[in-house]
Amino acid sequence: MNEFPNKRSKSILTQNEIIALYLEGYSTSEIGSFSNVSARYIRSILNKNQVEMRPIGSWKRKFKVNENYFKTWSNNMAYILGFFMADGCMVQDQQTISFAQKEKYILMQIKDVIESTHPIIQNPITGVYILNIHSKIMKTDLMKLHGVTSKKSKELIFPIIPEEYMSHFIRGYFDGDGYVNYKSYFVSIVGGSIEFMKSLQNKIEVHGFTTNFTTHENHYRVYVSGRKTIKNFSEWLYKDKELFLERKYEEFNKEKEDVSILRDKIKMHNNAKKARSD
Repeated sequence: MNEFPNKRSKSILTQNEIIALYLEGYSTSEIGSFSNVSARYIRSILNKNQVEMRPIGSWKRKFKVNENYFKTWSNNMAYILGFFMADGCMVQDQQTISFAQKEKYILMQIKDVIESTHPIIQNPITGVYILNIHSKIMKTDLMKLHGVTSKKSKELIFPIIPEEYMSHFIRGYFDGDGYVNYKSYFVSIVGGSIEFMKSLQNKIEVHGFTTNFTTHENHYRVYVSGRKTIKNFSEWLYKDKELFLERKYEEFNKEKEDVSILRDKIKMHNNAKKARSD
């Protein structure tokens, strides 16, 4: 490898950093997304510095996954679908779906469940962990069977979910884009699609939980509040749980009293009030 100045050019990563990431196994597309430039630009940097390139598309032969996973309903499939709708993404012109989270262990569990050998990588800029799954079949199933699009943040629609899997789907979405505040006795779930969020509100209310819906500049929130209601909501959300984020489950478990002696003081949230969502 040639020596070269450690300058940044138009990339937010240095050339040294780009080469190091490629040698660690990152694809040129992944490095491009990290550094805010195109994959073509990344390849030009690698060629300029005489880095031996892997064959284009070599990942297709290298990694495995259960490509039919999203065809069959199960507790875990419902959870992973909800999690993806909150914290996942797909690029229109690539046959890849991606999961992102701050906690690596939940991605490792998802990777296990879908029988993937794809690596989990960490964005060197944000520190967020990413699981990229290269599968045309999985991407097609998410689009055709469950209505996901590459512009899902604004266009997301609530999928048709068998009732027995509803709590698992909502738990998955909540783990991606929800927040529980035990001290204030409320749960907040956020989303950018009003159609999806109104459907989510309806599904929660169907199970007997009073909600509050707020509209903000670029997102919507569904709130569930009240000490007794939150306890009941958590028991429904985590019934027969398999996959879940431990830190959110532990927040619910700060309630030590039996539900029979709890009382509600419903908290009304307005459009100006902000709540954390993670």
